[in-house]
Amino acid sequence: FTPLGKWLKATQLDEIPQFVNVLRGDMSLVGPRPIRPVFFDELAHELPSYWQRLVVRPGLTGLAQVRRGYETSMGEKLAHDLEWIADRSVRLYLRTVIATGWRVLRQSVGGLLGGRA
Repeated sequence: FTPLGKWLKATQLDEIPQFVNVLRGDMSLVGPRPIRPVFFDELAHELPSYWQRLVVRPGLTGLAQVRRGYETSMGEKLAHDLEWIADRSVRLYLRTVIATGWRVLRQSVGGLLGGRA
């Protein structure tokens, strides 16, 4: 990455273009994170219920990102995604949006301060 690219990634501003997809209706604010098609077949083979993520629109954020971050296994992420699909309540939606906002704010401040937050 270039220095600008590193900063955009650290502050999560690199995700802003996906917001256009939310405005167009291709994505939701909350839902399973989109996955590149090249990886879908492999994951669907490893995790037979992986296809159930296709029942809802992909989201900018989801339970897997809020609860466990990007370090968890695909099986754990799938469990959180399926929980979201089963309980798409307004309460859970708002909790996920608020938790995401808090996380992005903390990470953005950390990115601006060179990794300290």
